[in-house]
Amino acid sequence: MTAVASRRPTRVLISRSALEHNLGVMRTLAQGAKLCAILKSDGYGHGATTIASVLGEGVDLLAVALLDEALELREADVTVPILILSEVPLEHLALAIEQGFTLTVSSLAGAQQVRDTVAGTSAEVRVHIKVDTGMYRQGVAPHEVTALAQVLLDADVLIEGLYTHFPVADGESEEARNFTAAQSAQLDDALAHLRARGLEVPLVHEANSAASIAHPRSHRSMIRSGLTLYGYAPEPWLAEELARRGLTLRPVLRLTSAVTALRRVSAGERPSYGRARALPADATVVTIPVGYADGYPRLLSTSGEVLIRGQRFPLAGRVTMDQIVVDVGDAPVQVGDEVVLLGSSGDESIDAQDWARWSQTVHWEILTRLGPRIVRVVVD
Repeated sequence: MTAVASRRPTRVLISRSALEHNLGVMRTLAQGAKLCAILKSDGYGHGATTIASVLGEGVDLLAVALLDEALELREADVTVPILILSEVPLEHLALAIEQGFTLTVSSLAGAQQVRDTVAGTSAEVRVHIKVDTGMYRQGVAPHEVTALAQVLLDADVLIEGLYTHFPVADGESEEARNFTAAQSAQLDDALAHLRARGLEVPLVHEANSAASIAHPRSHRSMIRSGLTLYGYAPEPWLAEELARRGLTLRPVLRLTSAVTALRRVSAGERPSYGRARALPADATVVTIPVGYADGYPRLLSTSGEVLIRGQRFPLAGRVTMDQIVVDVGDAPVQVGDEVVLLGSSGDESIDAQDWARWSQTVHWEILTRLGPRIVRVVVD
């Protein structure tokens, strides 16, 4: 969901130049394959419609998880084809088809529902068949692909794509690499079954962000770029692999706010809920209008830091719903000073990987938790 106008100083700043740079990196990695941009979960917290507007026609396909996400993009006049990565429930299939979305079919029952929905209509429907090669979340078994495909072909549905998903493409171990290679072999089997029936599928895709870097042979006719598009490698070793090739990613998102209040507090006082810990020395404590309702993790209460005037300062107490308090010591901080929560200030930097490490999670979760109360603004 794109945020409405806000009178708070808290902003998500979307760098057009960083997004375009990352798009160029992914084009380089793709080596001529088409590029699908993943915009699910509100564009990984960046604002799906905002990201789509910057990308324009620069990608071949957009992908989302849900029909509602696809509808939001269509309502924003996005014209790039949109793939829905999960099966649309039967009661909403007619709407999805009417809007021209590309559908995922991952079960025989799903194929039958598409067939029954288009029966007696002149609707043109494009489908990507999802094959389960070891993720065990959704998808048809490779040996069942031809039966599913026949149901769709009998209904004059265009089978535009065939794909699978890798759970350990970011793994550096030999076991992970072998598992990913075995998944690719299973997708080959599915393709062979279809070719035996005389069916050639135009778009075959399996490479997610990690595989796009670590498994060049998985690129096939299209790669799917999610996390890398937004400026992060899934694992540090993949960032090192990119650097070895002379490529770097740039975080697209910068989260900023401003100091809204300050007060001088004596050593031993315990700011915020629960009075969790005492100030080690007399200090200025400042208030910043961002909290866990905006996606600032409550787990950062004891480890989180912010940047003000190029200096790094720790939180002074627990994260609250709408605000945090920060210990700036004796620094000459003033009301209105910019606060960088994610991004750089002077020589200091904090990114989603830092938040993930401090709160014991992954950067995907950090980014996607940034809420709709925060305005998204495109810069540069």
